[in-house]
Amino acid sequence: MDEQSHPISRGSLFLSNTEPQLTLECKKQSLLRGIYIEYRCLSMDGPQAYGLKHPAPLHRIPAEILSLAEELESIWRDPQLGGPFRMQQLFIELLREIYTELESRQPSSHSWIEQALLYIEANFNKDLTRDQMADLADVSPEHFSRMFRKHTGRTFNAYLTLLRIRCAQKRILTGSPDLNTLAQDVGYKDGFYLSRKFKESVGISPTAYKRQPKRIVALNLNHTAMLLALGIRPELGVYTPWLEQAQNKKNMSIGSNFNPNAYTPAAYYDAVASSHPDVIISYNTAEENNSLLSLAPILELPFKTMSWREQFRLIADTMNMQSIADDWLSQYDELVNRMNNQLDRVLGERGTAVVWEICPRKAYCFSSSYGRGSQILYHDLGFRPPSRLVERHITAHGYLEVDIEYIASYPADHIFITSLPSYQDDQQRVNRLFHSQKWCDLEPVRRNRVYLMNQPELFFGYDPISSQAQLHELMKALTTHHKYA
Repeated sequence: MDEQSHPISRGSLFLSNTEPQLTLECKKQSLLRGIYIEYRCLSMDGPQAYGLKHPAPLHRIPAEILSLAEELESIWRDPQLGGPFRMQQLFIELLREIYTELESRQPSSHSWIEQALLYIEANFNKDLTRDQMADLADVSPEHFSRMFRKHTGRTFNAYLTLLRIRCAQKRILTGSPDLNTLAQDVGYKDGFYLSRKFKESVGISPTAYKRQPKRIVALNLNHTAMLLALGIRPELGVYTPWLEQAQNKKNMSIGSNFNPNAYTPAAYYDAVASSHPDVIISYNTAEENNSLLSLAPILELPFKTMSWREQFRLIADTMNMQSIADDWLSQYDELVNRMNNQLDRVLGERGTAVVWEICPRKAYCFSSSYGRGSQILYHDLGFRPPSRLVERHITAHGYLEVDIEYIASYPADHIFITSLPSYQDDQQRVNRLFHSQKWCDLEPVRRNRVYLMNQPELFFGYDPISSQAQLHELMKALTTHHKYA
């Protein structure tokens, strides 16, 4: 581009304020194609340059931007697809998403206090002092102390101790080494000193803490269900009506129901604090984790990179319930084997499958890391994601978002629809899709292999209890004559 060479791949984006001179060089045959959009801004201020600027190409842009560009191209070729003003709407959305992505890639503008906190969190196990941190922040020690306490509510030494003790608690919960090794791992000179600081902070010794029954808070649906599968009722947990009903059928009680979306940040903290937790279980991507650190150690599980089985085992290890988890998973695997034997007789080779969740305006399909039944189809029952989803890097992104009308553009041997919209306008869009020629020409439609299940709460869970129920529902759809679109 303009006599400069750049590598490109799916997800590359080039921005230029002038009409660029483009040359494409391929060393081998490639199926890669691009969309070229040229536009001119008109303003009341005269011929001023407006638009998106970035000196270097952007790579690995989000799937949402690719989807918008693809839909814009389709409607440009066939304006009847989108109705009036849809093209303009898509173009504005595309510019907005690119602008948002550009902003997110700008260098971080953390203040010195935020940078200091990040440094402390990454190096708390080292020999840190207030004077060292003030020197790194290029402020006086006194100013550092004043601003640090104002920002965190703690002195520097108290905050450092909190991080070290919380880390020690997590290590004890997940199987720590001997006390002296643990002390050195978290930043103390020996086990005796760690034990003393631990007792000052927690109120009991590390040994007593390991044996003590724990009050547990689970801040999402999946970890709540994993605890229930182990026979543990969290003091505070996230429940859907489906999970509550599933527990009631087993005559199992539930703890206090926590709706994480119903609180302001301050009220969120107070709601968790009111349960007096000894352990908080959350995903490592949750923004609230840092603010809750003063309440209890937070067992942070990786999001999207750890399967529900691995998360279940980790929680079981933390609760000293490995044998219960092993028994549960063994019974589940036996059930999967029986189901596969049945599918061998009914279907033979599995082929491809896709799970769609149709929501207001948009539809979503998922990789196995996002659940929604995909973890069962792709991991347990031997189906494959369709090639078009693989090309869209569904595994890396976890999900794909498209307009409802474009579901038919992603064919598979089996199509599962686990959620349908409730608003009339969206229902009409779904009906138009189901009566369109493109939909009716799909092989799974002609062969009665589209399964309308519409059980969003059941398929939302990514945990042992939900996965077992999803397995039964998927098998029911695959092995009986199910209502189809």
